[in-house]
Amino acid sequence: MIYCCKEHVELALDVIVDEYETFPILEEIKTEDGLSTPCEYCENPAAYIVGN
Repeated sequence: MIYCCKEHVELALDVIVDEYETFPILEEIKTEDGLSTPCEYCENPAAYIVGN
């Protein structure tokens, strides 16, 4: 799984497709969950979880 911000969501989707050769699953992180995980590509708060 890749945690990413809105700016890097396309990059994360491309990485999942390249690595696993399957359609990625995109989940939006709800703000009420209180998750404070940063984006894996920058220091902004993550807005999405991209996985397979």
